[in-house]
Amino acid sequence: MPAIAAKPAKAPKAPKAPTFDTKRLSEEVKVLSSDEFEGRGPATAGETKTIDYVVAQLKAAGVQPGGELKDGKRLWTQPVPLLRAEIAGTPSLSVSVKKKARALTQGNEIAVRAALDGSTNVAIKNAPLVFAGYGITAPERQWDDFKNVDLKGKIAIVLINDPDFESGQGDFGGKAMTYYGRWTYKFEEAARRGAVGLLIVHETDPASYGWATVKNSNTNTMFDVVRDKPGASHPTMEGWIQRDFAVSLLKSAGLDFDKLKKQAQTREFKPVTLKNVTLSANYVVDSAVITSQNIVGRIEGSKKPDETVIYSAHWDHLGVGQPDAKGDKIYNGAVDNATGTAALIEIGRAFAKGKKPQRSVVLLNVTAEEKGLLGSEYYSARPLYPLSKTVAVINMDALDPTGPSRDFTTSGSAKQELLDELIATGQRWNLNYVTDPKPEAGHFFRSDHFPFAKRGVPAVSFGSGEDKIDGGQAAGKAEQEAYTRDRYHQPADQWESTWTFTGMARDLQVLYTLGNDLANSNRWPNWSQDSEFRAARDASAAERGAK
Repeated sequence: MPAIAAKPAKAPKAPKAPTFDTKRLSEEVKVLSSDEFEGRGPATAGETKTIDYVVAQLKAAGVQPGGELKDGKRLWTQPVPLLRAEIAGTPSLSVSVKKKARALTQGNEIAVRAALDGSTNVAIKNAPLVFAGYGITAPERQWDDFKNVDLKGKIAIVLINDPDFESGQGDFGGKAMTYYGRWTYKFEEAARRGAVGLLIVHETDPASYGWATVKNSNTNTMFDVVRDKPGASHPTMEGWIQRDFAVSLLKSAGLDFDKLKKQAQTREFKPVTLKNVTLSANYVVDSAVITSQNIVGRIEGSKKPDETVIYSAHWDHLGVGQPDAKGDKIYNGAVDNATGTAALIEIGRAFAKGKKPQRSVVLLNVTAEEKGLLGSEYYSARPLYPLSKTVAVINMDALDPTGPSRDFTTSGSAKQELLDELIATGQRWNLNYVTDPKPEAGHFFRSDHFPFAKRGVPAVSFGSGEDKIDGGQAAGKAEQEAYTRDRYHQPADQWESTWTFTGMARDLQVLYTLGNDLANSNRWPNWSQDSEFRAARDASAAERGAK
């Protein structure tokens, strides 16, 4: 289904809004993504530099601390305990076909993550392999890819995304990805099924990113929230394999990858054991609980300080990892997400310099987004300000640092009044809203607004547009595709002197106006009546004094 653009009527003159300084935005992105910050990995020297820098900028902007309460005063941070795990040395990985072993190279045909189930040593010997379709159990859709097959001691191989991705129609919403299509769900389901491991078959289109992104995101240090029973959420071995390797594995067992994939797109699919094919893995995991930090600024409301509008963005990136072809090991994360962090600072400045809003505004700069939205998950599970009185979350992730567009989008297009208000605000600048152009990529589940949404808080994640004023849709689409291919989660995501930041400065006027309007109103936007998030929001209506 093509993206649907909401065509605005001819807009009046753009409303008054603070001017956002492009030079300041550029300088903040340049500093945050410099080699000195070492890729902003959680629990590294790069985190310490990031916290010091962001706090200094927020202070200079006139923002007040909004973090954890200590001795009656707010700190600038919220501690976030995390399990950190990394593979010590090079993992020993091999596959055996009819008892003939072949070594595998980490990052080449396979990318294995450090164990997050609490294991400090992984020793898997000749584990049977089972192809389990898309790895989905969805009772409400009468869908079960496992058919009661016992996976204990076995490694499941599954496909990425949903069964509907290729056909665009079926029981999983067509082209748009559901949560069942996300790799996080697939690992969790494998753990629930008792599998010793899960390997996800990478294909660029259904994953929405290339193998370089998979390799770089999964072969470095892993993090998770601290769990009472980590083995209930993670199998011992979690990883990805290249499609060509999956094809050859199945072929060696007398199976056809394409035929099995077609079968997996139906309810009738049954798991298939790869005869005479096993996998072995041996590696040590350095595992420890560390404490990272969410950075939190606040502008206290003048009349209703206990009611809160949140702007969020993540400060972290991938840190130091595997070198690219040029030998660069620092994953600078300029677009992802030094842009969002700079946006947070500058929106804070605008609120601090302007007339005090009636409701409080919180600037939430979260950690460990790249490791599974962990900082926002922690905050939303242990909020510093009650979620029942959180008006909305406006998330900013990977904004476009180049010239302005005639449009904008959001991650996912879940129906809610907050999105309606954002669209109406954009129209005041004569901006078209375009529904998520790649719903199959599952972006709704991949940004920091999602932990809030699943707890009922109205939340959107803003996306820069593609219809560039200079070059139109062709230029914007080419720019986005080049970024995803050549920079996303790669060392090449670096600050560029050619970036003008004019588009971002205009977009921040829109986002400031949306939040400012909400902060000076009595409105409590809600999800649509048929939204899966509506019930959670309605459950707290009494706390807002709503009828």
